[in-house]
Amino acid sequence: MRFAMPQHTRPAADHRAKPDSPTDLRKPSWLYILRRTVTEFLDDQCTDLAAALTYYSVLSIFPAIIALVSILSLVGQQATTEQLLGTASDAVPEEAMETLRPIIETLTDAPAPGLGLIVGLLTALWTASNYVNALSRAMNRMYEVPEGRPIWKLRPLMYVLTVVMLLLVAAAGVILVVSGPVARAIGDVAGVGATAVSVWDIAKWPVLLLIVIVALALLYYVTPNVKQPRFRWISMGAVIAIVVGALASLGVALYAANFASYDATYGALAGVIIFLLWLWVMNLALLFGAEFDAEMERGRQLQAGIAAEAAVQLPLRDTRASDKKAVRKKQAIARGRALRRSRGRDGDEGGSET
Repeated sequence: MRFAMPQHTRPAADHRAKPDSPTDLRKPSWLYILRRTVTEFLDDQCTDLAAALTYYSVLSIFPAIIALVSILSLVGQQATTEQLLGTASDAVPEEAMETLRPIIETLTDAPAPGLGLIVGLLTALWTASNYVNALSRAMNRMYEVPEGRPIWKLRPLMYVLTVVMLLLVAAAGVILVVSGPVARAIGDVAGVGATAVSVWDIAKWPVLLLIVIVALALLYYVTPNVKQPRFRWISMGAVIAIVVGALASLGVALYAANFASYDATYGALAGVIIFLLWLWVMNLALLFGAEFDAEMERGRQLQAGIAAEAAVQLPLRDTRASDKKAVRKKQAIARGRALRRSRGRDGDEGGSET
């Protein structure tokens, strides 16, 4: 772990010499940031980190669907099934939908939504928290810092963040699935039922984009063990993540439809492979945006004359856990040194150092 400065010598997060906005960065700084983002993205092994996040995504997605369906089934199971399938078809490649379709149909036909809601929420909370924790470790790698928050502080924070993420996902699901009938009902009262639905079909997308922006802002701000200069509702890294994610989804769909031969190679598993590929690409976009934000902070510090070429110099949120880990590591090294010097003999057998 590259850790150029101890905590007490790190400059303040809001150091006055740092550029305040992207427009204050000079051309050499921008070129350095762009080049360093790509190299650090590769050096941090973000493709492997995205694979780990994909694994946790798969563990989280179906409990989350159960919880969401349990809520939405209260307004009608058949309508819920059709709306979810239509929404998923707009966002997921067609081959992946072949895998999701029977799962969604089975889940939405399940009885007892109250029990499903409780079980789904608890399971989704536990599995999704693993995703958030994995993202936190990845963010620490990007900012080149150890995790110093003790478990009694870190875990509750990650659980709270996970709950907020699940609520945002649920809000997005409600907007997509329930908003059509709600908009029509309101429009019927006002005498403009069809018009209200048409207007909402357009207006809901900016609302969904706002939900994505809020989710990314919270993930980028809370998960790393560094004190950010300030909370940003939208960062350039978040913009990049959203744009790259949208383009990547389109690219995966075009690739699977026109260039890949997954059906011939994998048969019935083709949809699963496409779905996993899509999740991996989306997590790559998420990590690339985070890497860009970290390198932009490095560029701001370098332009301000702060020695950040070896590691980004932001103050840490906490160091207690990493300090204890460092002490344990020193103790383990000392025990190993004693073992080497004694050649494995007991203390009363003697032994000479060579």
